[in-house]
Amino acid sequence: MNPIFSALETSVFEVMSRLAREHEAVNLGQGFPDDPGPEDVRKAAADAVVNGWNQYPPMMGLPELRHAAAAHFRHWQGLDLDPESEVMVTSGATEAIAGALLALLAPGDEVVLFEPMYDAYLPLVERAGGVAKFVTLRPPAFGLTEEALAAAFSPRTRVVLFNNPLNPTATVFSQADLDLLAAFCVRHDAVAICDEVWEHIVFDGARHQPLMSRPGMRERTVKISSAGKIFSLTGWKVGLVMAAPRLMRVLAKAHQYITFTTPPNLQAAVAYGLGKDDAYFEGMRARFQRSRDRFAAGLADLGFPVLPSVGTYFLNVDIAPLGESDDVAWCRRLVTEHRVAAIPVSAFYAQGAVRTVVRFCFAKHDATLDAALERLAAAARR
Repeated sequence: MNPIFSALETSVFEVMSRLAREHEAVNLGQGFPDDPGPEDVRKAAADAVVNGWNQYPPMMGLPELRHAAAAHFRHWQGLDLDPESEVMVTSGATEAIAGALLALLAPGDEVVLFEPMYDAYLPLVERAGGVAKFVTLRPPAFGLTEEALAAAFSPRTRVVLFNNPLNPTATVFSQADLDLLAAFCVRHDAVAICDEVWEHIVFDGARHQPLMSRPGMRERTVKISSAGKIFSLTGWKVGLVMAAPRLMRVLAKAHQYITFTTPPNLQAAVAYGLGKDDAYFEGMRARFQRSRDRFAAGLADLGFPVLPSVGTYFLNVDIAPLGESDDVAWCRRLVTEHRVAAIPVSAFYAQGAVRTVVRFCFAKHDATLDAALERLAAAARR
């Protein structure tokens, strides 16, 4: 067995979801909405599978989706992308990340990772032969510092893997943070793989700023997006990759030998969805923001210290002021004794630097959130 994977423990998501099922808990652990997703986009997929092409689509993706993606990101983020040479479709963002790491890394190359981080990052870096160098982000701001970046970057730095907005912390990095990171990438001639799947799930009037738009980054950025997150259709697994032709030529070769292609009916539906008017995207953000505000107010009323949430589906609480020091143990008690499932954020840290933050998913119906708050009241009294 490959030791990188055989040594991995069972995912915390699987552990908490199993406990949630066993205890009939309200599951605010895994990050998916209650809502089934926009009906018109789902109908477009159904029509395409019945009436459209169901054999191999082009390896780089349907031309209509690549052109739709270029137009979408020009409109929303001011990016000027050539759909023929700078846009590719993958079977989800995780495939895109894996392919990018395999394409860009040689054994021994160093990769800067920001923890807490999506749990797939580290094993994928190691499987590609990379050596991880960590930048540890701490609550409540989870921001970047020049000192932390200077300690992680070196002459051997080849790739930076950067998630913005950041899951699990619900952070949207500032322009100052992005400029600082861009300067380090340029100085060290590093390529940034930017996991930007939450780019449309931002709140309080924020607007996503892609790292690709910062000075010196256009030719050294791999931007990765997810239709599953854009349209709250997390099971669809349609990823979008954008990069300069020099990078894309190699990224495409990695994709060719991983999944090769992605279901054409889903690609056609995503192409349709990316062309929806601004009102859809603004309304979607407003609905999620309302759920965030409702759940945050409920948690605060119960006495839970709520950390800022500027993007994603998630809210975090810091249990240290409650006298707790072990988020894993606290989450286990929460699901077994009070029947609410959450995720300990220490699971997203490779080095165990932070152990008192707990993540809840608020992308749920009001009744689900209210049921969770009712049960959390007992935990708060304890």
